[in-house]
Amino acid sequence: MALKDDLTKSVAGILGTTFKERDGQKIPTSEDVSLTDGAVKLDAAFIYADLAGSGMIAKQCPWDTTAKIIRAYLDCATRIIRARGGEIRSFDGDRVMGVFIGDAKRSSATKAALQIQWATRHLIEPEARARFNSVKNNDVKIRQACGIDVGTSRAVRAGIRNNNDLIWIGRAPSFAAKLSDIREYPNCTFISAAVYNEMVPVFWTGC
Repeated sequence: MALKDDLTKSVAGILGTTFKERDGQKIPTSEDVSLTDGAVKLDAAFIYADLAGSGMIAKQCPWDTTAKIIRAYLDCATRIIRARGGEIRSFDGDRVMGVFIGDAKRSSATKAALQIQWATRHLIEPEARARFNSVKNNDVKIRQACGIDVGTSRAVRAGIRNNNDLIWIGRAPSFAAKLSDIREYPNCTFISAAVYNEMVPVFWTGC
């Protein structure tokens, strides 16, 4: 009964919230946004980098091999996103979300996506095939996809004290996540029209 009362009070309080929205000058962290009523408005490009078929990898490989492959992918994606000026704001299983702001956010996010694909194809897959018989003998394919969209979104904080994180409200983060779910190998980088139409030309030959 006590839990029901707590939930009833919490729902009424959350749904009755009036947000105190402010324009963001930087990519916010959880600590920058009030858990009670904070909201940060941000014009940003969002990239989701998603390792494809990790369930199949887990089926064919020992758990520790699967863990190493996922860790290698997320490590490379995180390093590349940050090297290109983005900030990491979410991990979800075998997927990571990065946020870019500034005049070059579209091209920076797209260059990051191309480099993540390069690292997956030329570093992670051949190294895993050379090291692990379960990858080599089962012809395990290590594939990935990145989705990118740009637009105005709001960062708000959700959860309870000591158990919360930012959630991103808007088309751009949602659509970027959906684009990263596309499986059309060898096509691995998918960008929205909003990114493509105003993007600085991307010239890139490798890491």
